[in-house]
Amino acid sequence: MVPVIGLGGVHAGGHFGVLLEQRIADTVHFALDHGITLIDTAEGYGTSEAIIGRALKGRDRDSYFLATKASRDFSRQGILGAMDNSLRQLQVDYVDLYQMHGYSTKCPIEETMSTIEELRQQGKTRYLGVSNYNVEQMQAALKITRIHSLQPRYNILDREIEAETIPFCEQEGIGILVYSPLAQGVLGGKYKPGHKFADDDVRRKQDRTFREIDELTPKLEALRGIAERRGKSFVQLVMNSLLRQDAVTCLLVSCRTNEQALENVGAQGWRLTDEDWKEIERILGE
Repeated sequence: MVPVIGLGGVHAGGHFGVLLEQRIADTVHFALDHGITLIDTAEGYGTSEAIIGRALKGRDRDSYFLATKASRDFSRQGILGAMDNSLRQLQVDYVDLYQMHGYSTKCPIEETMSTIEELRQQGKTRYLGVSNYNVEQMQAALKITRIHSLQPRYNILDREIEAETIPFCEQEGIGILVYSPLAQGVLGGKYKPGHKFADDDVRRKQDRTFREIDELTPKLEALRGIAERRGKSFVQLVMNSLLRQDAVTCLLVSCRTNEQALENVGAQGWRLTDEDWKEIERILGE
């Protein structure tokens, strides 16, 4: 069993601006104490694994669900090395979920999937997952071993997975752990046209981010009215809209403050009406 709201670890790696480690640790502890007990990180998230590992030190290992990913080399040697390094950085004997961060055309899928199955049999992970795989790639992986989860990008702006991926995951019993449910903060509701990201924020180099902020502001303001009518925040509305999909198991959301973590928790436990959803789709389609 995992919570509906999980904690994404990309912020801990400094991708969206460097944060003080103590601040990260405080947010991790606050999240855990408020039911956000799934923490997701990755080999490719810079210092994230090490910082999260130190933050979790002293916590009861059974009190949280820890997920990480191999991000670079998907060969047998690369995966085995990545897992051992992740366990050292996280200061644990096993992770609950081990995922492949992407699909590689350089390494046979048979080698990749058989290797992570080997890790599962060794007790270094309890469950196996993939990230950024399409249906065809998951079908190939399932011929080798069981896949328990998929981690795709999904939000009300990026809905490509609704056509084929979500139905396939429902059919195969694959849980979906969504990343970027707030579109890297674009749907956070606080950025205005002309916003300038800090020099150490990867979004500074992403033209798509700036274009989205400039183009979407009128629509987001219209959506805010629906949230206010339901007595929810804009962020809670945007996140909750994804939970209409039964196959969505968990939303992975990075947060920089305790206040953001508490707001994220409020995205669960309620449902949009059909009328609300029709209005959301109308606004987005304008």
